[in-house]
Parts: sequence; structure tokens; C-alpha cells
Amino acid sequence: MKIDSFPFQTLDWSSISKEEHKGETGMAWWQIFMMGDIRIRKVEYSPGYKADHWCSKGHIIQCFKGQMETELDDGRIMQLSEGMTYFVGDNCEAHRTSTTNGCHLFIVD
Repeated sequence: MKIDSFPFQTLDWSSISKEEHKGETGMAWWQIFMMGDIRIRKVEYSPGYKADHWCSKGHIIQCFKGQMETELDDGRIMQLSEGMTYFVGDNCEAHRTSTTNGCHLFIVD
């Protein structure tokens, strides 16, 4: 990720509409703000959500409510709970997310 020069700005997330994304089970709601090539998102996963795909995109993810599991393609399961952050680079380890009770995330990719 390269952060090009841009002026200082703020964002009121209440002005960003939510997009629905169905999982294999459950639902995800994304709010997206693009800043050049950088995608900034607030994401909410419903209880029982499981991603319907493996992802190879790099992310920086901060969990600010709830808990989720990220399954890596080598079989490892990583837990992310409130106050934790994870990092993964583009095309490093394919991963998919699930949550039992739901969670809220802040994602930069």
C-alpha cells in the first residue's frame, strides 16, 4: 500500500451507506470509502456469518466489537477479538472469516 499525498480530511461514517454481502451463512454489511487506491471499510458480520470465498487480498483489520475466526489455507485458525488487529499481505496466505456471535471491524486494504 502506498499512501499518496492528499489533504487532511475527516469522514462521517453515518454519511456512507451500507452494502449487503451474503456469506455462505449469515450476512455482512460494508461501508466503503475509497482514498485513491486505498479501500477503507467498516464491516459488520451477523451472528453465524461465514465467508463464501477464500480471500488472497492483503488487509489490516482492527476488531472493535465481538470476535471472529480466520481460517488460513494451511488449516490454522486465528482468533481476533475486540481490541486486536491482524495484518496479511497480498497473495500471502489465503484466508476466510467466520463468527459465531457477530463482530464489527475496521479494514484498510
